[in-house]
Amino acid sequence: MKGKRISAIKKKHVYLFLCLLGTVLPYSQLILWITENGPDLPLLIEQITSSRIAAFGWLDVAVSAVVLFVFIFSSGVERRVAKLWLPAAGTLVVGVSLGLPMFLYLIEVSMERRECTGGEG
Repeated sequence: MKGKRISAIKKKHVYLFLCLLGTVLPYSQLILWITENGPDLPLLIEQITSSRIAAFGWLDVAVSAVVLFVFIFSSGVERRVAKLWLPAAGTLVVGVSLGLPMFLYLIEVSMERRECTGGEG
């Protein structure tokens, strides 16, 4: 049992680190773009749809986000994970790179809490 708990704690910390990475890396590029171009939404949309490969990337992200929402709310309710709005908001504000590790972190916290309370909660 102790080995399982240590493993879960390590995974929990890995997921937290991935939340940080999943926020910092995308936003570092967005901040650089805004620094160069200002908050020019029409230009941003023009640039992200300017080629088929850019459209491929954005469509991939959009579909991944929809899949993640389904996963968060179906699996999260099933596993009785608290605060499901956090990874949903993280996905909307940053992207799948934050939403997914945040949801996995919340699963670990939920499992850890159930172990401590003897399977309840």
